[in-house]
Amino acid sequence: MANEDNLFKNVIAHAKEYGFVFPSSEIYDGLSAVYDYGQNGAELKNNIKEYWWKFMTLLHDNIVGIDAAIFMHPTTWKASGHVDAFNDPMVDNRDSKKRYRADQLIEGVIEKLEEKIEKEVEKAAKRFENFDRAMFVTTNARVVEYQKKIDDINARLKDAMGNGDMAAMKQLIDDLEIADPISGTKNWTDVRQFNLMFSTEIGSLADDANKIYLRPETAQGIFVNFLNVQKTGRMKIPFGIAQIGKAFRNEIVARQFIFRMREFEQMEMQFFVKPGEEMKWYEYWKDKRMKWHQTLGLGSENYRYHDHLNLAHYANAACDIQFNFPMGFRELEGIHSRTDFDLKAHEKHSGKKLQYFDTEDNQNYIPYVVETSVGLDRMFLSVLSKSYVEEKLEDGSERVVLRIPAPLAPHKVAILPLMKKDGLPEKAEAIMNDLKYDLRCFYEEKDAIGKRYRRQDAIGTPYCVTVDHQTLEDDTVTIRDRDTMKQERVKIAELKAKLVDACSINNLLRKI
Repeated sequence: MANEDNLFKNVIAHAKEYGFVFPSSEIYDGLSAVYDYGQNGAELKNNIKEYWWKFMTLLHDNIVGIDAAIFMHPTTWKASGHVDAFNDPMVDNRDSKKRYRADQLIEGVIEKLEEKIEKEVEKAAKRFENFDRAMFVTTNARVVEYQKKIDDINARLKDAMGNGDMAAMKQLIDDLEIADPISGTKNWTDVRQFNLMFSTEIGSLADDANKIYLRPETAQGIFVNFLNVQKTGRMKIPFGIAQIGKAFRNEIVARQFIFRMREFEQMEMQFFVKPGEEMKWYEYWKDKRMKWHQTLGLGSENYRYHDHLNLAHYANAACDIQFNFPMGFRELEGIHSRTDFDLKAHEKHSGKKLQYFDTEDNQNYIPYVVETSVGLDRMFLSVLSKSYVEEKLEDGSERVVLRIPAPLAPHKVAILPLMKKDGLPEKAEAIMNDLKYDLRCFYEEKDAIGKRYRRQDAIGTPYCVTVDHQTLEDDTVTIRDRDTMKQERVKIAELKAKLVDACSINNLLRKI
């Protein structure tokens, strides 16, 4: 755990030092759980967006994209359930004065029990040559006991969350003897519900009639535009609507860098299907979204599914794709079968029909919805944290390198004249002027070439092109690979095609 904490601290420090992420309003001592993306961070973020957007709208001819407004009519949030039910159960420790999500404290106990099971499995696997995990976890007395505790805690948590029973949740915290990680005491307040929406006023009068909310999710902008898109696009069920946009939640416990923020960005797609076919599409999107993530090459072992035991009020099935962040496996993307809850609720509150006429069945119905929702900031953190490597080289020196997948890297290629004389800068600039229409390039001529290589390693530039005196003689350059540090001589005429192919997002998409 100590190593993971150090890794996370190093990633955060690196993100600031190399222009990826800055604390917001830092000259005024910052603002809690709010961050700005620097020059390299903005590029990485845009490349992630492009990878997602192209996957959704280019690879699927029945998915289109929109960009809905952040401000929406306040009845939207009454219909969606956010006004009445968008709450987190919070509990305070009287000694540390710190506030926590009650359900996350309880889930922390479950995680520790799961870790104990894994340790028992690992020990047993080393002892037995033909180890049968399935048999072991159902027959080993200690593992069975741990699993029984997990099942009991999950059942009680699900019941308390489902019934909104804060007293039962407090009792569960007491029964599990959960201690505050800071004070070490179990001196807890009662569990209370906190609504997470930010409110503001629209217009000139600050009264309830003018009260609106900053959207806590992007999905509702899709639902209220369901018929607009369906009719103008002549879309036929099944079809999807995709959107990338900002959302805002007044997180009481915001922590872990950009993992949980008050202002964040979502990449969501709502897929409208015929009632009764939602589970087929739910499984389809689970599989497709996992492949999309794993194609980046960050390690298939760093992803896993986690089925929800406590379903949201709108869902009949839900799971997370979890990623192995520096602080352990956490939610990266959610896939939910939302039934017809949203469209039905908006139809009721607006008085407008939100139904689809199926020409094949000659009937009207409210479609069911399967949602995929990935946090862009969490996606950014997953790429950054798994790409960060502190490497000791054969000559005994060390380097820090970001092994960001080439199609996502902020800069694809650095153009480096070996020296600032003899016509080398002019030749390097000519090469860059040719490449910059197809690739984001970085030009640098200051310092020794080794130092420049290290700087490019640190911001994740996959290729460096060095222009030297031989270039002037035979129109060849040296390409250095970031990950292997190997160099090869390439003709300038072949340079563009080689780099464009290596850095193409389309090549990623073809692998999915």
